[in-house]
Amino acid sequence: MEFVATCPRGFERLLADELRELRAPQVRPLRGQVSFGGELADAYRVCLWSRLASRVLLVLARVDAADSDALYEGVRALPWEAQLAPGATFAVDAHGTNAELRNTQFVALRTKDAVVDRVFGASGARPVTDTARPDLTVDVRLSGGHATVSLDLAGEPLFRRGYESRSEAGAAPLRPDYAAALLAAGGWGDAVRAGSPVLAALWAGQGSVLVEAAGRALDRAPGLLRSRWGFQGWAGHDRGAWEALLAEADARAEAGEKNPCSLLVADDRPGVASACRQALRAAGVPLEPAFCSPAAAADAAREAGSALVTCDLSWIGEAALATEAAALASASAASGLRTVALARDASLDAALRQEPESATEVIVGRDPATIRVYDGGDAEPPATVEVAGERVPVLVPASEQFARRLAKVARLRARWARREDVTCYRVYDADLPDYAVAIELYEGSETPGRWLQISEYAAPRGVDPELARRRLLDVLAIAPRVMGVAWRDVSVRVRTRARGGSQYADEARSPQARPQRGRRGPQLPGSSRPSARVELPAGSHLVDEGGLTFEVNFDARHDCGIFLDHRETRSRIREMMKETKGSKRFLNLFAYTGTATCYAADGGARHTTTVDLSRPSLDWARRNMARNGFDGPEHEFVQADVLAWVTEQRHTKNRWDLVFCDVPTFSNSARMKKSSFDVQRDHAELVIGVSRLLVRGGRAIFSCNLRTFRPDVEKLERAGVRLTDITDETIPEDFSRNRKVHHAYLVERVERA
Repeated sequence: MEFVATCPRGFERLLADELRELRAPQVRPLRGQVSFGGELADAYRVCLWSRLASRVLLVLARVDAADSDALYEGVRALPWEAQLAPGATFAVDAHGTNAELRNTQFVALRTKDAVVDRVFGASGARPVTDTARPDLTVDVRLSGGHATVSLDLAGEPLFRRGYESRSEAGAAPLRPDYAAALLAAGGWGDAVRAGSPVLAALWAGQGSVLVEAAGRALDRAPGLLRSRWGFQGWAGHDRGAWEALLAEADARAEAGEKNPCSLLVADDRPGVASACRQALRAAGVPLEPAFCSPAAAADAAREAGSALVTCDLSWIGEAALATEAAALASASAASGLRTVALARDASLDAALRQEPESATEVIVGRDPATIRVYDGGDAEPPATVEVAGERVPVLVPASEQFARRLAKVARLRARWARREDVTCYRVYDADLPDYAVAIELYEGSETPGRWLQISEYAAPRGVDPELARRRLLDVLAIAPRVMGVAWRDVSVRVRTRARGGSQYADEARSPQARPQRGRRGPQLPGSSRPSARVELPAGSHLVDEGGLTFEVNFDARHDCGIFLDHRETRSRIREMMKETKGSKRFLNLFAYTGTATCYAADGGARHTTTVDLSRPSLDWARRNMARNGFDGPEHEFVQADVLAWVTEQRHTKNRWDLVFCDVPTFSNSARMKKSSFDVQRDHAELVIGVSRLLVRGGRAIFSCNLRTFRPDVEKLERAGVRLTDITDETIPEDFSRNRKVHHAYLVERVERA
């Protein structure tokens, strides 16, 4: 008979080796599959024992598939009445296309029609199809003008072992066949044969690598947990051969329970320990894993005669840089040990100070990854820097200078913050040119918590991008330790150069950070409505500034909800509002989360108008206002295109005593009435419009963060607008290294004689 074992791309060599070990004859690796020959018992053995195959197919025939009619006739010519067991349902699984058959659903439909027509013509009974849970699955694979027609002996994919965890642990599961491939590539079978094997699993997730390793060590067939197979609806099923294989597997599993095997786990993500134990119990494995630090796991592996370190970094997304930094720092403990890793890039090479012995390209989800094997023989000791009394592994030895610099400025900035009663501030701002990042610290107000937001500036074109990335990963390994912040509470923003200056390309936040349930804010004195009714969205936190409380969120936004460089500007707005006489009306344009509106209301504003195009931002602003006790009808929130709204308001009687307008550098939202807004090109028209909304003697503050911004003073003067540069007065102490972080101007209307 001819059989095919399918597998994920990249597994072919490993699967071929496994099939040879299972005594399958005529093994030949192909693309995405491995063919083999032999008797039916050989295929049954592969179904029961293979850890790497996805399905096992019995090839019936290869037929002409030049078009749909040829496919139909070729399939109908096969003796399907001898394949379907009496009363068995069936379904068709189609793969591939060609020039004439370009839709797999149509291929499956034509194949199904051919099978039904053949059986009905031969027996007079029409077979029943069941696409959800068929007794027998017919597999059709197109290649050029031909189709291979097979029976799926496995039924459900073999990687569905039956022990997979349903845990809500803060770790993504690794599919069992990928865990098995990791072990096979690393030589776990050799460690088992050597006796008393030790597995040190770094980032074990939900435990599939533990189950697969234990199953191999205890000689347990991975298919023993399955109760349903694809061949059970096949008329050619050999029940005696199958039951003999099951009896043999049961006996081997019983004898294998005495085999020694140690499982060590180094993974501090929430819920991992319980998920690993749950997976082992569900698989019936009588082993208890030991949970320890990466260093302890590595030391135990070094002492063992036969050991393997596995490192699953596949769960780290492309943008999860803070998570990757923590993972690489942990993985560096395995330097000098035989290690196999599933990773999305080559960063682990630098962490282990070693080139891989082999690298097998695979696909995880939809993303490319590699299984990298390190023999541990010639590894150099990892570079480390001392941080807060401990040695921290780094990828770039020069990062020691950054660690010393950050520790120094952090101490100075902390003293300043205590003196000024500031809890959210910038700690570091590209003090060293090679480590061009901004680091901001946020401390919780109602519940304890410290969060870091790290923003990378775009590197000059002459800088090696891989070197820049490794420096950033070192920053992410060092900064949390210097600042006393858990790596899960670090968010990362990577900036790229774009029109009008730099902007954020993406934001990374550890995917393992457990979201908080929505909760209510604190009761505030003097509130017209208790702010305890204000829900705090999941993943958000509360911070204090200037005696007010604000909501921040490091998960869902490119900006966390408060611009720290405008701390002094907001205080100035509060003082200006205190000095304002008359109607005391305040207008906030491009308001974002309404922090300036809160300051104005705290300064005595009787009426506030908060305008932004984003509905989520306005909802956020409304929560900020209510949380601080400002939630009456005198505070209005307007969702509108600011440029169009200002033009409309000029034709009304609405006027304001104080206006704050903090504009974006560039915007081209589809909801804007104009095609785009460019602050350098369009600021004069906007500032003139804002000036026309002021009461007599009213004032406005206009700001932007375009470093090269130059106001069109002449045009503004011709329109009767006086602009006074107040930038230096609005730059906080913690932003003094970069005084171009924003520009700020006082806007006043000049009365003509």
